[in-house]
Amino acid sequence: MIVVTGAAGFIASCLVSRLNAANFNDIVVVDNFSVAKKLPNVEGKKIKEFVDRHDFFTWLDKNYEDVEFIFHLGARTDTTETNLDVLNLLNLDYSKKMWNACCEYQIPLVYASSAATYGSGTLGYDDDESIISLLRPLNAYGESKNDFDIWALEQTAKPFFWAGLKFFNVYGPNEYHKGRMASVVMHAFNSIKESGRLTLFRSHNPDYEDGKQMRDFVYVKDVVDVMYWLMHHRKNSGIYNLGSGEARTFLDLAFNTFTAMGADINIDFKDTPEDIRDKYQYYTQANMAKLKSIGYDKPFHTLEEGIQDYVQNYLLPGTYL
Repeated sequence: MIVVTGAAGFIASCLVSRLNAANFNDIVVVDNFSVAKKLPNVEGKKIKEFVDRHDFFTWLDKNYEDVEFIFHLGARTDTTETNLDVLNLLNLDYSKKMWNACCEYQIPLVYASSAATYGSGTLGYDDDESIISLLRPLNAYGESKNDFDIWALEQTAKPFFWAGLKFFNVYGPNEYHKGRMASVVMHAFNSIKESGRLTLFRSHNPDYEDGKQMRDFVYVKDVVDVMYWLMHHRKNSGIYNLGSGEARTFLDLAFNTFTAMGADINIDFKDTPEDIRDKYQYYTQANMAKLKSIGYDKPFHTLEEGIQDYVQNYLLPGTYL
């Protein structure tokens, strides 16, 4: 059996689809399944068992001998969350418990970290484990993810294989439920569909023109391909960046979304909301050399390819992966 936590969420549900496509059908999905808006993400998939996240460790104590691999992708992913108790409970304490269980039962583990750990990027975007304790995230979500990365590296007891993945700006199908936290691609699609126009955040940094803020946008199909590969690789444990390796502007993203929809380009700007303005990343780009150095060589989608596939095969028809 393969365990996927956060399985009704965006990335994890796409991973379940990737596993099913490779004929892995004994999937145990873990989540809070009372959130109805996420349930379409798991409908129609080949799943062996649904386990509530609160019951998971009791379940694991009884079934660990049959568990081959754990993907721990469940977390509180709202970057505007300020309740430290919630973040510590779901992102830090739960992950520590998962790590310890994988050590006890010798189960390999891949878990979700985040590029939010890099903060303003003053130390760059290299997945060098020696600098992780020096990183200063810009929000409590990033701090919770970085705190766990630091804790994991300090442990003497480790799963025989483990990988923490610093996800950059992931976009793609199955994020319909995410609201404000959905990707800019999805927000752009909805805005263009409803009004024929798109409003982007104005730059409040003199080094960047409006719309020229840059992010490493990575297509979710590439993300799950990497995780699938790591499940088979099972060596070279550590923390890895997971982005496309190329920073692109929000204008690039906007133009490609208009093009994929066959719509005329119509863009204006508004001020970045004050509650996130001082925590806003103006540039991110994953250094992907470390992952490539251990043998991962599958090409990533370009922004053009990813947006076209996402818009034409999922957003326009309203389908799920």
